Amino acid sequence: MRLLVDKVDLRPKVTDVSEIIHDGKKNEFRDYEDESNPQHAMVKRTYYNMHTNQTVDYVKSKREKWLKFNHIEATIMEALVMLNDLVDESDPDIALPNIVHAFQTAERIRHKHPDKEWFHLTGLIHDLGKVMAFYDEPQWAVVGDTFPTGCAPRDSIVYGKESFKDNKDLRHPVYSKELGMYEKNCGLDKVTMSWGHDEYLYQCLLHNGAKIPKEGLYCIRFHSFYPWHTGGDYKDLTNEEDEKMLPWVDEFNTFDLYTKGHEIPDIEELKPYYQGLIDKFIPGIVKF
Repeated sequence: MRLLVDKVDLRPKVTDVSEIIHDGKKNEFRDYEDESNPQHAMVKRTYYNMHTNQTVDYVKSKREKWLKFNHIEATIMEALVMLNDLVDESDPDIALPNIVHAFQTAERIRHKHPDKEWFHLTGLIHDLGKVMAFYDEPQWAVVGDTFPTGCAPRDSIVYGKESFKDNKDLRHPVYSKELGMYEKNCGLDKVTMSWGHDEYLYQCLLHNGAKIPKEGLYCIRFHSFYPWHTGGDYKDLTNEEDEKMLPWVDEFNTFDLYTKGHEIPDIEELKPYYQGLIDKFIPGIVKF
């Protein structure tokens, strides 16, 4: 497949978050209320559809469908190239193909953590579960912030509780409660998260025997769980292991979010380095 990106030099020159973000202003990101943003209506519609339709039963049906891993067989690089045709409808910050964001994120991590190859690769592949969007899945079931199903939504979720008003689980005698179907501090591994690219890729990597360490897998599985790692909610569901991994998810988030921009990496030039990492950690054909 042909890559539709210009070859622009992207040699990382940053050392901390303040240098990564646009003009040093963190608050330029994740503004979901700016109606002057041409992407505002699309983003809001995506989240309202997500919050209306993502129920416990819906997530179970998606797990049944996708965790058979019988939809596509491809190398990691081939799957990444597919993302060249995907623009995330939940992202209010930027409208570039997802493959560009993948290499942006990976290169910034590589600069800050040159000795952690697994972390570079985590940055490159973290959104790879979005390939579901090419197989008749609406984007609200693929992209965007994730949240636990089976319990009441919390205040820090994008667009708030109002966006869940038509979700049938809010009328369920158990799922509508604060803890819902969970025990206090049960751990995120026992939580049924809304369906999306995070959980799908995590399960896909386990199924295919990827050699990425636990820290990287946690970043992949929960990088979109903003109500937890950024909003500070759902602490009543997490356990000691989750809190131990949280600093890694927070660190990853600084590169996932604050590397967004219109500077395009030279993907063809970078490919050999990342192909070497793929061959080391996730070689050969992957079943998605």
